[in-house]
Amino acid sequence: MAFWDRLRQGGSAQFDMGGTGNSIALTRRRPSVSLSKQGAATGHLRVNLSWRMRTSDIGGGSRQSGQLLRHPFKLFKPEVVQAHTQGMVNVDLDLGCLYELADGSKGVVQPLGDFLGSTNEAPYVKLSGDDRFGSGSGETIYVNLDHHAEIKRLLFFVYIYDQTPAFDRTHALVTLHPSSGPRVEIELDERAPQARSCAVFSMENVKGDLVVRREVKFVYGFQAELDRLYGWGLQWGRGYKTRA
Repeated sequence: MAFWDRLRQGGSAQFDMGGTGNSIALTRRRPSVSLSKQGAATGHLRVNLSWRMRTSDIGGGSRQSGQLLRHPFKLFKPEVVQAHTQGMVNVDLDLGCLYELADGSKGVVQPLGDFLGSTNEAPYVKLSGDDRFGSGSGETIYVNLDHHAEIKRLLFFVYIYDQTPAFDRTHALVTLHPSSGPRVEIELDERAPQARSCAVFSMENVKGDLVVRREVKFVYGFQAELDRLYGWGLQWGRGYKTRA
């Protein structure tokens, strides 16, 4: 049997990159999942942002086309380059979260202004740190779902801090790691070269059912524009991060 015949017969099973037994990919066709029904509405939920530089930005396109002729399997595994240093990609993505609690209090958890939050007391959302260069660990926010009855809704977003808009030059991935059950993955896979912020996903408490919904809505402003889009009603001022 020829190579391409074997590829056609086994391709769909071998190269299907959708949700597996250990992960669920939220897409336009499958935009939401219930953490409660997955048995994942307790413990600490870890939300991680990581990003990679697109190969074409470092002149890898021409080299890759030649390599595909010699190694056709690379067609199914595109090259990516981890953006470990600012010299490789001058993009600083930040992860943040707007919250509204059951008692009506609202706010934000984000690097700007050192609004780091807490998991042991309201808002039960905490940012672990600020990753400037897209390292392997990325940025992480923890949500204490043992207090999910006190959380009305959350909106997780990503924005580009103090740099030229470059969502089209990075491949960003937000992954939810519940305390049990499969992880949930959301790719920022839509091209929006002039956007500075993106609402990635929302989490809403619907009569005790925690529902995660893919948003992936790019905007050309920052947090204030996301606020208006989702009706949070906070007052915003200009903020800065301390230089490392």
